[in-house]
Amino acid sequence: MLTPREGGARLYFGNPGDRMTASTLRALLLATAALSLAACVPPNAGRPAPVETATAAPVADPQLLEDVRILSADDMEGRDTGSAGGEKARAYIVSRLDAMGVAPASFGRLQPFEGQGHTREGARTFNGVNIVGLIPGARVADRYIVVTAHYDHVGVNDGQIYNGADDNASGVATLLALAAALKAQAPDHSVLLVALDGEERGLLGAKAFVSSPPVPLSAIALNLNFDMIARAETDGHLWVTGTYQHPALRPILEALPAQGAVSLAFGKDTPQDEGENNWVDASDHGAFHAAGVPFLYLGVDYHPDYHRPSDDFERITPSVFAGSATLAIESFRALDRSLDQ
Repeated sequence: MLTPREGGARLYFGNPGDRMTASTLRALLLATAALSLAACVPPNAGRPAPVETATAAPVADPQLLEDVRILSADDMEGRDTGSAGGEKARAYIVSRLDAMGVAPASFGRLQPFEGQGHTREGARTFNGVNIVGLIPGARVADRYIVVTAHYDHVGVNDGQIYNGADDNASGVATLLALAAALKAQAPDHSVLLVALDGEERGLLGAKAFVSSPPVPLSAIALNLNFDMIARAETDGHLWVTGTYQHPALRPILEALPAQGAVSLAFGKDTPQDEGENNWVDASDHGAFHAAGVPFLYLGVDYHPDYHRPSDDFERITPSVFAGSATLAIESFRALDRSLDQ
């Protein structure tokens, strides 16, 4: 993700030396509540109240985890745009799409570009390459959903490799998992799967794609952007940004159930959301939004390893990542079914 984030602190209440523990107090309160309710229930009320049960945590697909592990390994050298590590990551993503039989776009699998990007030393020119795949739609083949995830990260800084496991090897792995799902069951819309380069340097790949798309922008029904999908343990949510701008899309996703400990949350897109808490232009979807293309962004909230050398594969909890990735894919399916009816 482009905009810097900071992890939030957790608050803990209670003292280990207190005579009444939290668990004891909880038990007393529950017992009191039960007695009070029993006194109020009519004698002939025999139907038990429904009991809510949590959705079981999804089992992580080994391929999902393997894609993140490979893309965030030290030998990828942080996947900076124009670097040898970025080229290695690109070759891996291309090989995965080819192995699944995902067709290239009309202009081919790769979209090279040049753009002015930012560094700690100032602006400079970057040469990047987007990766594009196409899966034809079964119902509205002339309308497209563009699913994006940037594969670049910030490279090596001060001798330390910034592996970017969550940012954004996790988004690319989710995009590849979606590709496999769509090859197994065709989508309603045609889908352009785009692994974008140069996001960390200023949305360079997204801007290049929007400037020279393989289909007219008017044929794009939606951009669905995956950026930082794995680390939802911060608040238990996969955030959906963009329903303030496109309110008709929110009811489509609100009905989706939680996956294990992860549920969808909506926001970070209103005029009241300021600074780093407003994500409308925080990742590649910002380029689509600027071009007038409807967008939704899916991503997790701040965590302490964001844009740090510690954003490693080992920090990912497989069940949490599986829940987020499943929600992302289910979100695509729901949108695909509902749009252009």
